[in-house]
Amino acid sequence: MRAAVLGSPVEHSKSPLLHRAAYGALGLADWTYDRIECTGEQLPGLLDGFGPEWVGVSVTMPGKVAALTYATERTQRAVLAGSANTLVRTASGWRADCTDVDGIVGALRDAGIEDLSGCAVTVIGAGGTSRPAIVALAGLGAAAVTVVARSADRARDTLACAVAAGMRAEFAPTTDPGLAAIASGSAVLVSTVPAIGAAEIAKALAHAPVVLDAIYDPWPTPLASAAEAAGGTVIGGLSMLLNQAFGQVEQFTGRPAPRDIMRDALTAVM
Repeated sequence: MRAAVLGSPVEHSKSPLLHRAAYGALGLADWTYDRIECTGEQLPGLLDGFGPEWVGVSVTMPGKVAALTYATERTQRAVLAGSANTLVRTASGWRADCTDVDGIVGALRDAGIEDLSGCAVTVIGAGGTSRPAIVALAGLGAAAVTVVARSADRARDTLACAVAAGMRAEFAPTTDPGLAAIASGSAVLVSTVPAIGAAEIAKALAHAPVVLDAIYDPWPTPLASAAEAAGGTVIGGLSMLLNQAFGQVEQFTGRPAPRDIMRDALTAVM
């Protein structure tokens, strides 16, 4: 059977490391998992050409919205997030899910953050990972979120996701002089933008006590470095990657993910 990660660029992805380790541990020696360069526009044509040996694909940027649109079935959380990082082959087509939600929840829990009930949080960015971050934070009980993005128009869908998830939502531009105060008033700050995207405001954002940066290559990001220098807790994107991969492996194979083996495989290259 075959699986792969689709994205552009995709050569840096460590998903093959995790999936191959899992398949080996599960005795699926004839299963393969590859990297395929693919944009959102290319995704439908690529998947249309896949044969029955394909069990599923992981989808990274920039194809997460396209994956949701392409699917013939969608989980509730994928619809709420407006984003799918997981497509699983079914008898009638492809089912879309968003295990990015599990990735963020799991990464925070690994860092000892179990409950955000009543807390304010901040999400940086309004792209395909911002809405899964919203869904994850709402699931942990966060009551209010500030979405920091270049423009209110760009943040509109992310803000709507937050409201649908039951949170109060506000917008702040990346030029807002009050970013440091917003960050310091947040229990958790999640950055979903490329490393360079948060570089200019990293010192302000570093006032947050806990920073989860979804990026893992390059690492450390300017934001991660600034947050560590400020004495905060920094959670890297590899933790999110690991935790989201558990659900993908289980959906692709129908078996429990060998979590310790997957974690060891990732630790070996860190």
